[in-house]
Amino acid sequence: MIGLINGQVQYLMAPTACIMTTSGVGYDIELPLPSFCQLRLNEQASIWTHFHVREDAQLLYGFIDRKERDVFRQLIKINGVGAKMALAMLSAMSAAELKMHVEQDSEAALTRIPGIGKKTAQRLLIELKDKLKNIEVDSSNLELAMQPVPISAEGSIIAEVEGALISLGYKEKEAQQAIKAAKSNGETFADTQSLLKATLQQFQSFK
Repeated sequence: MIGLINGQVQYLMAPTACIMTTSGVGYDIELPLPSFCQLRLNEQASIWTHFHVREDAQLLYGFIDRKERDVFRQLIKINGVGAKMALAMLSAMSAAELKMHVEQDSEAALTRIPGIGKKTAQRLLIELKDKLKNIEVDSSNLELAMQPVPISAEGSIIAEVEGALISLGYKEKEAQQAIKAAKSNGETFADTQSLLKATLQQFQSFK
């Protein structure tokens, strides 16, 4: 019904949703983390959408990359995988990473996604092989994502995450404390997406 929205990002909401306005109408859109990280408040954006109808709600899911939406649609065709789980999977890893892990039968990679246990991961590996094989996804950044982060890039990633958190309504001090907590175990984050995800999880633990 609604396949693509071109408009202005009017509002960013935690954890990963936005209000996009176009032609005087505001659309409430939930996105996976990689797409959310590419949005900028009050700037124009194009979002590929999936209109999801339930008995109790009508929801709109959005993706910057059309192929990500294609993968999302394949995921929700699997018995037991709802839209929320599919969104969580595409927040934990890109479509290219998911396809790579499926091709490599990497059960361990899937069980690292919240809500996916060993049995579910095994079933997903079997069912996704056919569903994803004909979807071409951008794998150009896969090798880079697997490499350690250069120390010189760390400051830029932290600054981007802090800016994203402030745009969500968090205070600067709150953002800095959450980032510090996310990095407290010495983990190295390869990109803005992974650090933002870990930081948002810290806010959940603060509650």
